[in-house]
Amino acid sequence: MSGEGRVIPGKATPRGRFPHYRRAGDFIYVSGTSARRPDNSIAGAEADAMGTLKLDISIQTRAVIENIAAILADAGASLADVVEISAFLVNMNDFGGYNEVYGSYFDEAGPARTTVAVHQLPHPHLLIEIKAVAYAPQAGAR
Repeated sequence: MSGEGRVIPGKATPRGRFPHYRRAGDFIYVSGTSARRPDNSIAGAEADAMGTLKLDISIQTRAVIENIAAILADAGASLADVVEISAFLVNMNDFGGYNEVYGSYFDEAGPARTTVAVHQLPHPHLLIEIKAVAYAPQAGAR
Protein backbone atom coordinates (compact mmCIF):
# COMPACT_ATOMS: atom_id res chain seq x y z
CA MET A 1 0.00 0.00 0.00
CA SER A 2 1.15 3.53 -0.67
CA GLY A 3 0.74 6.47 1.61
CA GLU A 4 1.64 7.39 5.12
CA GLY A 5 -0.29 6.38 8.22
CA ARG A 6 0.33 8.31 11.42
CA VAL A 7 -0.52 8.01 15.10
CA ILE A 8 -0.19 11.50 16.57
CA PRO A 9 1.65 11.86 19.90
CA GLY A 10 -0.45 13.69 22.49
CA LYS A 11 -3.81 12.63 21.00
CA ALA A 12 -6.00 9.86 22.41
CA THR A 13 -4.32 6.60 21.42
CA PRO A 14 -6.32 4.54 18.92
CA ARG A 15 -8.00 1.52 20.50
CA GLY A 16 -6.52 -0.89 18.01
CA ARG A 17 -3.74 -1.09 15.49
CA PHE A 18 -4.70 1.73 13.12
CA PRO A 19 -3.53 5.32 12.55
CA HIS A 20 -5.29 8.58 13.32
CA TYR A 21 -5.02 9.24 9.59
CA ARG A 22 -3.53 7.92 6.42
CA ARG A 23 -2.41 10.04 3.50
CA ALA A 24 -2.80 8.55 0.02
CA GLY A 25 -1.48 11.05 -2.51
CA ASP A 26 -3.49 14.23 -2.11
CA PHE A 27 -6.18 12.57 0.00
CA ILE A 28 -6.17 12.28 3.80
CA TYR A 29 -8.37 9.60 5.37
CA VAL A 30 -9.15 10.31 9.03
CA SER A 31 -10.06 7.22 11.04
CA GLY A 32 -13.25 7.19 13.08
CA THR A 33 -12.77 9.88 15.73
CA SER A 34 -14.60 10.33 19.01
CA ALA A 35 -14.75 12.83 21.87
CA ARG A 36 -12.15 10.82 23.81
CA ARG A 37 -9.35 12.91 25.30
CA PRO A 38 -5.69 11.84 25.64
CA ASP A 39 -6.33 10.84 29.29
CA ASN A 40 -9.20 8.58 28.10
CA SER A 41 -11.89 10.78 29.63
CA ILE A 42 -14.71 11.72 27.28
CA ALA A 43 -15.82 15.28 26.55
CA GLY A 44 -19.55 15.62 27.09
CA ALA A 45 -19.73 12.73 29.58
CA GLU A 46 -19.91 14.03 33.13
CA ALA A 47 -21.11 12.50 36.38
CA ASP A 48 -22.55 14.65 39.16
CA ALA A 49 -21.86 14.20 42.89
CA MET A 50 -24.51 11.46 43.05
CA GLY A 51 -22.94 9.59 40.15
CA THR A 52 -25.71 10.44 37.70
CA LEU A 53 -24.23 10.46 34.22
CA LYS A 54 -25.03 13.24 31.76
CA LEU A 55 -24.12 12.73 28.11
CA ASP A 56 -24.22 15.82 25.87
CA ILE A 57 -24.30 15.36 22.08
CA SER A 58 -23.44 19.01 21.43
CA ILE A 59 -20.27 18.90 23.53
CA GLN A 60 -19.28 15.55 22.04
CA THR A 61 -19.89 16.71 18.45
CA ARG A 62 -17.79 19.83 18.97
CA ALA A 63 -14.99 17.75 20.56
CA VAL A 64 -15.04 15.26 17.69
CA ILE A 65 -14.83 17.97 15.03
CA GLU A 66 -12.04 19.74 16.94
CA ASN A 67 -10.18 16.41 17.24
CA ILE A 68 -10.53 15.95 13.47
CA ALA A 69 -9.25 19.51 12.92
CA ALA A 70 -6.15 18.73 15.03
CA ILE A 71 -5.55 15.48 13.15
CA LEU A 72 -5.84 17.28 9.80
CA ALA A 73 -3.45 20.00 11.00
CA ASP A 74 -0.86 17.32 11.67
CA ALA A 75 -1.29 16.22 8.03
CA GLY A 76 -0.94 19.79 6.76
CA ALA A 77 -4.67 20.30 6.12
CA SER A 78 -7.72 21.88 7.75
CA LEU A 79 -11.47 21.42 8.03
CA ALA A 80 -11.79 23.52 4.86
CA ASP A 81 -10.13 20.63 2.99
CA VAL A 82 -12.70 18.04 4.08
CA VAL A 83 -14.65 16.62 1.13
CA GLU A 84 -16.62 13.86 2.86
CA ILE A 85 -17.89 13.14 6.37
CA SER A 86 -19.49 9.97 7.71
CA ALA A 87 -21.08 10.38 11.13
CA PHE A 88 -22.29 7.58 13.37
CA LEU A 89 -24.86 8.39 16.07
CA VAL A 90 -25.92 5.92 18.75
CA ASN A 91 -29.34 7.58 18.90
CA MET A 92 -31.05 9.48 16.08
CA ASN A 93 -32.84 11.53 18.75
CA ASP A 94 -29.46 13.31 19.05
CA PHE A 95 -29.56 14.35 15.37
CA GLY A 96 -30.78 17.89 16.13
CA GLY A 97 -28.00 18.70 18.60
CA TYR A 98 -25.38 17.12 16.34
CA ASN A 99 -26.71 18.92 13.27
CA GLU A 100 -26.70 22.30 15.01
CA VAL A 101 -23.04 22.02 16.06
CA TYR A 102 -22.06 20.55 12.67
CA GLY A 103 -23.65 23.59 11.00
CA SER A 104 -21.37 25.92 12.95
CA TYR A 105 -18.39 24.32 11.17
CA PHE A 106 -19.75 23.45 7.72
CA ASP A 107 -22.43 24.70 5.33
CA GLU A 108 -23.85 23.70 1.94
CA ALA A 109 -20.47 24.40 0.30
CA GLY A 110 -18.81 21.99 2.71
CA PRO A 111 -18.25 18.26 2.56
CA ALA A 112 -20.67 15.62 1.35
CA ARG A 113 -22.17 13.98 4.45
CA THR A 114 -23.75 10.75 5.54
CA THR A 115 -25.22 10.28 9.02
CA VAL A 116 -26.37 6.90 10.25
CA ALA A 117 -27.50 5.35 13.51
CA VAL A 118 -25.42 2.53 14.96
CA HIS A 119 -26.18 0.09 17.74
CA GLN A 120 -23.22 1.16 19.86
CA LEU A 121 -19.70 2.62 19.80
CA PRO A 122 -16.52 1.34 21.51
CA HIS A 123 -17.38 3.02 24.85
CA PRO A 124 -20.85 3.31 26.43
CA HIS A 125 -20.39 7.06 27.03
CA LEU A 126 -19.75 7.84 23.36
CA LEU A 127 -22.74 9.22 21.48
CA ILE A 128 -20.98 9.99 18.17
CA GLU A 129 -18.05 9.03 16.00
CA ILE A 130 -17.04 10.72 12.76
CA LYS A 131 -14.64 9.72 9.98
CA ALA A 132 -13.52 12.14 7.30
CA VAL A 133 -11.82 12.40 3.94
CA ALA A 134 -9.88 15.54 3.03
CA TYR A 135 -8.29 16.63 -0.22
CA ALA A 136 -5.07 18.57 0.35
CA PRO A 137 -2.40 18.53 -2.38
CA GLN A 138 1.00 17.68 -0.99
CA ALA A 139 3.67 20.35 -0.95
CA GLY A 140 5.57 20.39 -4.20
CA ALA A 141 2.75 18.64 -6.10
CA ARG A 142 1.77 20.00 -9.48
